[in-house]
Amino acid sequence: MDELNKTPLYDLHVELGGKMVEFAGYSMPVQYPLGVKKEHEHTRAACGLFDVSHMGQVSVSGPAPAKALETLVCADIVGLPVGMQRYALFTNDEGGIIDDLMVANAGDHLFLVVNAACKAQDIAHLRTGLGSDHQVEELERGLLALQGPQASNVMTRLCPDACELVFMQHGVFDMGGTEVWISRSGYTGEDGFEISIPAAQTDAIARRLLQEPEVEAIGLGARDSLRLEAGLCLYGHDIDQSTTPVEAGLIWAVGKPRRRGGEREAGFLGADMILHQIQAKDHRRKRVGLLGEGRAPVREGAELYSDDDRHIGVVTSGGFGPSVGKPVALGYVNVDDADIGKGVYAEVRGKRLPMTISKTPFVRPGYHRG
Repeated sequence: MDELNKTPLYDLHVELGGKMVEFAGYSMPVQYPLGVKKEHEHTRAACGLFDVSHMGQVSVSGPAPAKALETLVCADIVGLPVGMQRYALFTNDEGGIIDDLMVANAGDHLFLVVNAACKAQDIAHLRTGLGSDHQVEELERGLLALQGPQASNVMTRLCPDACELVFMQHGVFDMGGTEVWISRSGYTGEDGFEISIPAAQTDAIARRLLQEPEVEAIGLGARDSLRLEAGLCLYGHDIDQSTTPVEAGLIWAVGKPRRRGGEREAGFLGADMILHQIQAKDHRRKRVGLLGEGRAPVREGAELYSDDDRHIGVVTSGGFGPSVGKPVALGYVNVDDADIGKGVYAEVRGKRLPMTISKTPFVRPGYHRG
């Protein structure tokens, strides 16, 4: 077996008692001695620190990087103001999702954050798609996510200027003498900050953050239960190359200028399929939230049935939601069976467990919108 990659915080994870597992080719902590449930609850109540340095951080520069990137994503990048970031989707010729990513306008370049498991293919896709006029550089940087309702209290002490950011803003700041790039968003549904740091300084800044009384180190297990309660997709599970943005409930990620009648209509891979589905509403399946009963979690792969015993879909992510107090899941069902409040059944080890199609997110978001 190939040796696993390590983030700049590997030694710190081991020192903190992290239970290390393979994730996207990296050795990453799935949990710490606090345990997944308490890590989850701590993030919702106070503040958690996540190592997301395994994700791909990419700079795109050249004569017109926003216009060039719009050939590969369905978002409005040309209209993205300096100092703002936006969720985007790489799409394929059939309208499927190659990856989801964040794009920040850093002024003289675009700063992209892509998923760890997809970063090699994404960088190759960018280099091929953007051509020799534009430079695509993978950056050797650490990436921390400080998440939770008390994240701004911590940042007020350590980087007060960053607290001026509101949801989806991005900027360059000084943090203890180190230049860092900070955005304000989050994969947990809570207020939070993503801090991109030169690799050599990542360990020192992580240790400094962990000295604050509100902050606990949080592993991948709680990261997954937190994003699931927030109703956010995990690439390779809830979205993939066979899912279109329309089926995934991500129409909002298709920029209005890129839609039919928009000033830069289409022009991205799979536009014919995606724009047709938006207009005709003839897609056959839809991503939904699912709320269970009792304590038994319903996991990815569980088949979904109607009350008249028709097979109607499948669960793509699922687990117990500690903040909800019930099993929560995301999945796909036939459009005709996707009404909010409809009762369905998930088959788990030969038993059919009742679930209800539910709005997402399952918890109230805490994003700081100003």
